[in-house]
Amino acid sequence: MNKELIVNEIRNGQTSLGIELGSTRIKAILIDSENNPIASGGYDWENSLVNNIWTYDLNEVWKGISGCYKSLKEDVKNKYSITIKDLKAIGVSAMMHGYLAFDKDDQLLVPFRTWRNNITKEASEKLTQLFEYPIPQRWSIAHLYQAILNNEEHVKDISKINTLAGYVHYCLTDSFNLGIGDASGMFPIDSVSKSYNKKMLNQFDELAKEYSWEVKSILPKPLVAGEIAGYLTKKGASLLDIEGDLNSNIPLCPAEGDAGTGMVATNSVKARTGNVSAGTSVFAMIVLEKELSKLYEKLDLVTTPSGLPVAMAHSNNCSGEIDRWMKLFGEVMKLTGGNLTKPQLYDAILFEALKADPSCDGILSFGYLSGEHITGFSEGRPLIVRTADSELSVGNLIRSQLFTSLCALRTGLNILFEDENVKVDEINGHGGFFKTAEVGQKIMSAATNTPCSVLSSAGEGGAWGIAILASFVNSNETLEEYLDTKVFKKSTKVTIMADKKDLDGFNLFFKRYHQGLNIEKEAIKSLI
Repeated sequence: MNKELIVNEIRNGQTSLGIELGSTRIKAILIDSENNPIASGGYDWENSLVNNIWTYDLNEVWKGISGCYKSLKEDVKNKYSITIKDLKAIGVSAMMHGYLAFDKDDQLLVPFRTWRNNITKEASEKLTQLFEYPIPQRWSIAHLYQAILNNEEHVKDISKINTLAGYVHYCLTDSFNLGIGDASGMFPIDSVSKSYNKKMLNQFDELAKEYSWEVKSILPKPLVAGEIAGYLTKKGASLLDIEGDLNSNIPLCPAEGDAGTGMVATNSVKARTGNVSAGTSVFAMIVLEKELSKLYEKLDLVTTPSGLPVAMAHSNNCSGEIDRWMKLFGEVMKLTGGNLTKPQLYDAILFEALKADPSCDGILSFGYLSGEHITGFSEGRPLIVRTADSELSVGNLIRSQLFTSLCALRTGLNILFEDENVKVDEINGHGGFFKTAEVGQKIMSAATNTPCSVLSSAGEGGAWGIAILASFVNSNETLEEYLDTKVFKKSTKVTIMADKKDLDGFNLFFKRYHQGLNIEKEAIKSLI
């Protein structure tokens, strides 16, 4: 679309806006009527460890959102010499799971407990047994039940619990609902009714019968993609655009989690499709042809934004430790007078991983910045151990970091591939792990024994995915049809399958990884 047409669409309110709150960056994407990104904005932020709880301050949430939107406005102004006044639709996405609890006056009762916390083991195990359904520690209902088990004072005053995306959506619209994909990470969803599982709601109410609320009443209502989930209020418009240029009464699509927007951004919403979102954390989502045969506690069962069942393997730790090594390499470079940009530094070092020994020549790494539920750790200690005769080269070191970042994920996927014989034709990748061409794909393919594809549009990520869901509001097509015909029809993609050398190398590293988990346990005991 040429510049003149884009300007007309902005002027006439025909563009759609997506905002996603990621773990380290809030990003906004503006798309035209053909779902092409035409402007973007961003705001960097970071979680904090407060009283041993990973959290974000809600004031920082709104500072970040308004700062991100202001950045987007500036990009639009610079490119098109126009100010955004109106929009076709808005969508909000954020990290899934976690626990935001509010009283009847919408006051936060305890600091936001994010997905990153592994503090609900007892609740997770008891609910999984009761429901005969996997309830990971990250899930909102696990956090709520753990608070009950802990006899926390705030529980009696709860009026609403929410995810981060649902909270932002509520503040913008005064509508207490949530996209079904994000809702499926709060409480189990019934795939037929597209609502919370009634039997499990009743079971939970028996556990919480001393309280005046019923659990269904404090959970946001699940909505499927395409529904209007509310309208931007005047207060919401002022929260988003502090300069006051944006009109109210703009429709919003159901708020979604980063899992759902990742599925959309990679066109992975049909059965036998899968996608991997790899950044600070990593999760793979496989859209199932049929229900799994039994309970697997290491897997999440969630849904696509339209409500189809999805099995998700989730690992808390992915590229976080890699980023810290890159920062160290950058400091060394500056000390020696180097002046590479950050992307140049990443590319130069990551490409060395492809030249390294296939199994990292006896170097074993663990990038556990936090706990890892799949392997049974409530906290972590990043570490490296190697044999005395291993070659400590940049390539071997960084290859070990890339491999280890996917080992917990592979542990979960093995359940699907080996125990349930789930078939997937290809894995579609997106996120920072894939920014360096070829490297991320080849490593991911080796780790999953599956072809790994990256779409030309994948770099836009979840903010683009939620913008598409906003654009999809009131469509007459199914989401699957809309993505195929209106979004990805002209997209190109690159597909890479790891060769036997890389597959064998990862498998040997993976075996050593599990043998070395005892070292990680001892590190946690020793380094306090």
